[in-house]
Amino acid sequence: MSDDADAIRNWWRTSIIDMAPGKIEFRGHPIQDLIGNVSFVQMIWLMTAARLPDAAEAALLEAALVAGVDHGPQAPSIAAARMTATCGVGLNNAMANGVNMLGDVHGGAGEQCAELYYDIAARMDGGARLDAAVQDGLDAWRAVNGKIVSGFGHRFHKPVDPRAPRLMALVRDAAQAGTVLGRYADIGEAVQTNLSARKPLAMNIDGATAVIFCELGFPAPLSRGLFCLSRSVGILSHAWEQMQQGGRNKGPMPPAYLPDYIPPSDPNG
Repeated sequence: MSDDADAIRNWWRTSIIDMAPGKIEFRGHPIQDLIGNVSFVQMIWLMTAARLPDAAEAALLEAALVAGVDHGPQAPSIAAARMTATCGVGLNNAMANGVNMLGDVHGGAGEQCAELYYDIAARMDGGARLDAAVQDGLDAWRAVNGKIVSGFGHRFHKPVDPRAPRLMALVRDAAQAGTVLGRYADIGEAVQTNLSARKPLAMNIDGATAVIFCELGFPAPLSRGLFCLSRSVGILSHAWEQMQQGGRNKGPMPPAYLPDYIPPSDPNG
């Protein structure tokens, strides 16, 4: 094979898919063996983590993905998708617009919380006790990110995010069954205890799903990607519903309501 041919073949290098005429394999598994035999959640795991999970692992991941599918038009990603759907574009455009709203503030908290949990775990691996590792981890977090700790508290659900306790109960059940260790559940609950020393502050869905992603061994950046997959279901549903409802050029508020006008200051005042 010529050097040019090698250069072309090596331009994109992947261990995810081996494809040739009449052949499609994912991570060494022929597609015909996967179809009808693995779930979509198991396929997500295979594609991102390079192995097929067992049923218990897949069930825990699925619980996290189900919990994050939607939060209504209160969420900017959902509102953006619905507005886009009234602008004469395709469903894929509305979905893309919604997904592109998922950044550090809206959608990235799970990744940030997983980073915190992994940092605390590393401190424990270095010999620190849980409570000391949590305090040092939170101090380091605040030094970089400020006082708001991702994964705890919620602007809308007070005092409890109803999704978090159920997810944590499932983690505890999985730990008892030996599916996961329960280490990150301990860390997450210790962070909540520390933060609640001044005033009650409950774990939210991002804190709970970060526990699950860490327990299952997913790197922190994948937490955001997995959340995007989950929330895409809600984005798709809302965009489709809005298309069925109709409407043209719907903005963020009804036309009868206008934003407050702030007049320019008088330079001579």
